[in-house]
Amino acid sequence: MKTKKLVAGMLFMGLCLISQAQTKKTTSSDPDNLAKEYFSQIMGVANNAMTNTKLYQFVYEWLGTPYRLGGDSKRGIDCSKFSLAVYENVFNTTIGYNSRNQYANVKPIRKNELQPGDLVFFKIRSKQITHVGVYLGDDKFAHAASSRGVMISNLNEAYWQRYYYNGGRPTDDASQTMTANLPSENDKNLN
Repeated sequence: MKTKKLVAGMLFMGLCLISQAQTKKTTSSDPDNLAKEYFSQIMGVANNAMTNTKLYQFVYEWLGTPYRLGGDSKRGIDCSKFSLAVYENVFNTTIGYNSRNQYANVKPIRKNELQPGDLVFFKIRSKQITHVGVYLGDDKFAHAASSRGVMISNLNEAYWQRYYYNGGRPTDDASQTMTANLPSENDKNLN
């Protein structure tokens, strides 16, 4: 009986190693494939929703980065700096330094009109916008959460439905020139 369990365990480990080797071979020839596979299979984002490979690759590379208020690196980042980094690196656009300023620099978009790359804004226990994320498609968005860092969430989860405010998209005429205002004393603790 112990021998059968040992053989079964060895076969299982062997299959896992073979599967892992095949996965590495597949993704190493196409680095963008890893991000697409992740979002398609694990996060449930449909392949046809993934029109901007650069966006998905960028988000994938930042997943798991810890949250740090005011942070702007892979050692720690907050929600607005994450969305700013996405826009600077993926869309070559500057959108503002905090979530309220970013909302002031976009055209409001209804939830049912969101497209990958649009921003999603939340008013969490406040009358002001306090959180921002980047829409990925199929009701998923990437953001830097204070509890878990850079992660993917679903707009249909009760928490996000409760605090969702609006979506936003840079206007065509401002897409290359959106800038942030200098922070005031009142804005220092905003994301």
